[in-house]
Amino acid sequence: MKLTAFVVDGHHVKIRPAPVEREWMEATNQRFAYRCLPLNIANGFGWEILCPATFTALWAGSPAIDGVRIQHSHPTPPAVSHFGHGTLTFHIPCLFRTEPGFDLMAQGPINRPKDGIAPLAGIVETDWAPYTFTMNWIFTRNGTVRFEKDEPFCHIFPVRRGELESVEPEIRRLSAEPELERQFRTWTTSRSQFNADLKVTGTKAQSERWQKSYYQGIDPDGRSTGEHRTRIRLRSFEIS
Repeated sequence: MKLTAFVVDGHHVKIRPAPVEREWMEATNQRFAYRCLPLNIANGFGWEILCPATFTALWAGSPAIDGVRIQHSHPTPPAVSHFGHGTLTFHIPCLFRTEPGFDLMAQGPINRPKDGIAPLAGIVETDWAPYTFTMNWIFTRNGTVRFEKDEPFCHIFPVRRGELESVEPEIRRLSAEPELERQFRTWTTSRSQFNADLKVTGTKAQSERWQKSYYQGIDPDGRSTGEHRTRIRLRSFEIS
């Protein structure tokens, strides 16, 4: 499947496969945050668009368009106040094209919290629209935020249009699926024992430090689940 970024002539855009690494995860005790495989997979689930230059944005609480002030040394401001109400807008100088039937999810960088401001998300029909789109952030309180050069400000990935509408959600009692319930009970017993053993010197749990069954794709009975991934490796955008 192709995902193409048509950059407007005279402009430049930096896009990279989203990395697994996060500063806050690196700072956790023994980097324990990386033990959470769902977190790692989500981190790399798509591509990041990077900020072209360092700048600061200040908001004093006014809903007016000029209520957000941008301070920068770049020839053009990397972001602007366009909508008012404490919204910071990044113009992305390219048109994305997906294959027929696919939209583009555009949202804030995944698992990269930023103090004082929050990203807004949008889904764009990029298989037909000859229009650019903006990435918007909204201040969560009065104050100043800073974006660094090459800091990701937008995260994108294709989604098949209509996929969610085809899902048939339902709620059932776990007891209605005896084998699944048995596996769950086996896991909860094991989990409770492991957590208790973590506090006992010399135990296997202390040497292992954390249970790795999900990370290794192994069910509570010790069987490999078959299709399992521990990392996403995405291709970079090729320049042509």
